[in-house]
Amino acid sequence: MNDYQLSSYDYELPPELIAERPVPDRHSSRLLVYDEATDTVRHTTFQNLPGFLPENSTIVFNRSKVFPCRLLGKKQTGGEAEVFLLTLTPVSDTYEALVGTTGKKKIGDTYFFGELTAQVVKINPRGTFQVSFNVGPERLSEILEKVAKIPIPPYIRNGQSDEEDKKTYQTIYAKETGSVAAPTAGLHFSSELLQNLEKKHTLATVTLHVGIGTFAKVKGENILDHKMHEEMYSIDQENLKKINEAKFRVAVGTTSLRTLESYERSQEASGATSIFLHPGVEVKSIDALITNFHLPKSTLLMLVSSLIGREKTLSLYRLAVEERYRFFSYGDGMLILRKPRA
Repeated sequence: MNDYQLSSYDYELPPELIAERPVPDRHSSRLLVYDEATDTVRHTTFQNLPGFLPENSTIVFNRSKVFPCRLLGKKQTGGEAEVFLLTLTPVSDTYEALVGTTGKKKIGDTYFFGELTAQVVKINPRGTFQVSFNVGPERLSEILEKVAKIPIPPYIRNGQSDEEDKKTYQTIYAKETGSVAAPTAGLHFSSELLQNLEKKHTLATVTLHVGIGTFAKVKGENILDHKMHEEMYSIDQENLKKINEAKFRVAVGTTSLRTLESYERSQEASGATSIFLHPGVEVKSIDALITNFHLPKSTLLMLVSSLIGREKTLSLYRLAVEERYRFFSYGDGMLILRKPRA
């Protein structure tokens, strides 16, 4: 099969292996450890992660925070309406959003969510909308915390989140609000695990706000035709120093990797990135990756394949299925230790 064919990234996954809830203790998730240098696999749990990393590793986390962005309410006619906010950063007092209703949507359409009212003021070329609200930014954030839903992916309970998800679909170190999807590799880290890691390793953070494009499907058979979504990232000076001085760099999740690789290529500590990592693209910014098990035919699966090759990645996924690992956002994870680069 060709590394550039979408069908080459498919695999069989029994539906019961899709995790609908996380394990009770974050660090008790299972961890598949793949050592590329020796081509060996170990099965363990996240609480044992510190022992698999070389001493004085620098572990890089994405501290972006998910905000409740799914508003479910009514149209003026009484029909159901959903406004899915894509950002909390206004442009001329409007916010980019997806709008879900029956019938054609037009400028001036108004939707009601209790005390909150949203109105369509612009239709964007890429299928999104600019909406305005009847409250200012601070009040909007307060109301969203009360009435909006956390945006869990559609493959988990059909995307229907509840109050429990507000706690579990969030990393414990999240600080900067702006993501519409969690950087899920970070969900495995408890306070206890972070404390254990700090004894022998350096912890650093970056910020990349995850956009709706993280759910976008690759539509064409040639993956090189796929256009990645753009996401904003930043690295402050304190953490930039840690990253630049790192002897062995570990990315926690695909978003941290995308940030590090974007910085590696541009030497810009902040900006927008639409980087697409897949086989044929050399990744120079990390020595190891901690990541969840991703959807078939997804850009995230292609990203993992850029590190160790598509065939090896798919063989590890088949092994994970055989070993009954739990998949996707609330599932188990994998540590990839890359062999040293020349």
